[in-house]
Amino acid sequence: MFSLEGQTALVVGVANENSIAWGCARALRAQGARVAMTWLNDRAEPHVRPLAEEIGAEITGPLDVRDAAQMDALFAGITERWGRLDTLVHSIAFCPRDDLHGRVIDCSADGFALAMDISVHSFLRMIRRAEPLMPEGGTCVTVSFQGASRVVEHYNIMGPVKAALESAVRYAAAELGPAGISVHALSPGPMATRAASGIAEFDELLDEAAARAPIHHLATIEDVGAFCAFLASREARNVTGGVHPVDGGYSIIG
Repeated sequence: MFSLEGQTALVVGVANENSIAWGCARALRAQGARVAMTWLNDRAEPHVRPLAEEIGAEITGPLDVRDAAQMDALFAGITERWGRLDTLVHSIAFCPRDDLHGRVIDCSADGFALAMDISVHSFLRMIRRAEPLMPEGGTCVTVSFQGASRVVEHYNIMGPVKAALESAVRYAAAELGPAGISVHALSPGPMATRAASGIAEFDELLDEAAARAPIHHLATIEDVGAFCAFLASREARNVTGGVHPVDGGYSIIG
């Protein structure tokens, strides 16, 4: 129905073959986009580089979003090789374990600041660098969770952090709309990803979500990737600023 042939996409946040970001990268490539992929550090590289090679990623390398020099180098490489960027996918979140496993009101100032910086502000920093590479419009996508809009047991401080991310999506969409740049948040239900494994009692949440969702099974990274690829297409150019559930209807069940 749509094609991404000739488009370029940067996907940040792949940790392994179970990552939501990997589902997005694979779907974008399957629809014809040229893909750039990053890994966090030397420890992550052996898990991510083979995936990048599998889809023929044209630009690869390390990216710690706290390192401005690394981020500048990445976008300089994209500028040199492609001269533009059509799609940015940001699937990164982090909170120190002690703060994540404690009460929201007990979260340390340093832990909260770090969670906000990596999970939210890094998206804005990447959009700012991507904007000059999208003179004819583009798409920026991040990943949220339903804990942003309602209390999810054990999600704790990441709920307020994801709420801030969703608000940032709306404001960025309003600011960049006149330039033809859309901004989105995908909101999968519970999924068995590496990031989710840090949440206490997450296996129970997975079982409960599968039982309660109208379709009675969890979304997959392929489901999320397919939606991401659609949002990157010209057919979705009039869609922006939304938080899109990809959860088998779990979020509509009270």
